[in-house]
Amino acid sequence: MISSIEDAVASIGQELGVSSWKEVTQQRIDEFAAVTEDEQWIHVDARRAQAESPYGTTIAHGFLTLALIPALCKENYVVTNRKMGINYGMNKVRFLAPVVAGSRIRARSHLLDVATAAEGTADLTVRHTVEIEGSDKPAAVVELIVRIIFATPEPQVAAPTT
Repeated sequence: MISSIEDAVASIGQELGVSSWKEVTQQRIDEFAAVTEDEQWIHVDARRAQAESPYGTTIAHGFLTLALIPALCKENYVVTNRKMGINYGMNKVRFLAPVVAGSRIRARSHLLDVATAAEGTADLTVRHTVEIEGSDKPAAVVELIVRIIFATPEPQVAAPTT
């Protein structure tokens, strides 16, 4: 658990956690394709993918894999005492293996760096390795920067003395 910039700094270099497995269904792939208007056959045409794709089936979009990281990493670490967190950017993204329809993925998260952006605000650089169940090769490795704005502590009022 991270509750301050100091806690984050103390966690640099540590594994923050590993999520549960999440299935990437064809329905999820189809819905992502519809929303992003990326309906390339390798994602949505199971018959053609079976006949023509080297994977023998449809595969998830790389950006779907990225989009699932926030949901996956919710289990990996918790930042308490925060007003908000936002995705600030990415340093590096590599798609190393396809996520075929029906496979299960999880995220393994490591805290790489913490940079103070302003008073009470820090940028956490977290490497998420998206693993595919049964595969030695990960689907993706992503260095994601999340900006955390910590809540300022309430001022303590001294109790009156008598």
